[in-house]
Amino acid sequence: MMPDEIEILDKTAEAFLAARGFPPVSEHRKLEAYWAALPWEFRDTCGWTLETLRQGLRDYRAAEREGAASLSVERLDVLPGRSKSGEPESFSLTFRPGDVTAIVGPTGSGKSRLLGDIECLAQGDTPSGRVVLVDGGKPDRKTRFTAEGRLVAQITQNMNFVMDLEVETFLRLHAESRGSQTPDTAAADVLEAAVSMAGEAFTGKTPLTQLSGGQSRALMIAGAALLSPKPIVLLDEIENAGVDRARALALFTDRGKIVLLSTHDPLTALSGSRRIVIRNGGIAAILETTDEERGYAEVLLRREQRHNALRNAMRSGTPLAQAWQEL
Repeated sequence: MMPDEIEILDKTAEAFLAARGFPPVSEHRKLEAYWAALPWEFRDTCGWTLETLRQGLRDYRAAEREGAASLSVERLDVLPGRSKSGEPESFSLTFRPGDVTAIVGPTGSGKSRLLGDIECLAQGDTPSGRVVLVDGGKPDRKTRFTAEGRLVAQITQNMNFVMDLEVETFLRLHAESRGSQTPDTAAADVLEAAVSMAGEAFTGKTPLTQLSGGQSRALMIAGAALLSPKPIVLLDEIENAGVDRARALALFTDRGKIVLLSTHDPLTALSGSRRIVIRNGGIAAILETTDEERGYAEVLLRREQRHNALRNAMRSGTPLAQAWQEL
């Protein structure tokens, strides 16, 4: 890369700066001039120097050239570890693109530990002793320990937005930071997908801090599916997110992502091809979803739809007696 290329403030450089909290680029199209024009208070407190900014932009451009293909995974293996009492596990796990797997067990059984092992690509260095292999080999340090190289996106129950931005502005910045050449279109696609999943509609002009919990989770799920190149997605109790679960899962599986769901909900558990049962910190069983169980899921779905219809009627002020007769 030529030194002059680092200095040019093109769309890639603008996305890099915006994602790190720098003011918008205006008339200055060279990095040194842009840095010199920043308020001295910002330069003194931002944690960057001109040289570290140059190096950061150089690394960012290199990562952009590598592209999302470098984050592809054809196979993920989890080798046996041990339970909380030290007993060795008897099961290994293999995941492939498009797989949806549920993780079930009582509260405190160790579901989050398994998700944590996968998120950090454990190498026998966590309490469980499990080892995670990527495409049959051990992941390198970049894949394990750098934000650019990480393979896993995780959406938890407790995630909330703290940025005081409108939804469309946030999504456009997100798309730009991912190197999108059409950030406005990408942002619109994410917004449309999020609104279709959320129980209550919102617009691009809605401030992030005014989104409900369900709307926030819908926006995070849509962003992870449509903007993030991460090939592995971990979802924690999506049944409590207030989103359309079927649409959320389809967003990921249609793009060939590996999806793991931690859940207490039977319908959510049966949406996967199998269930990993966790007990006392260890994998106690692996159950394939049978055709009979899929039939149960259809019955549960119809019951849930009736329950949701009553809930929506109550929210809208419709008398429940009337709504009940319409079921």
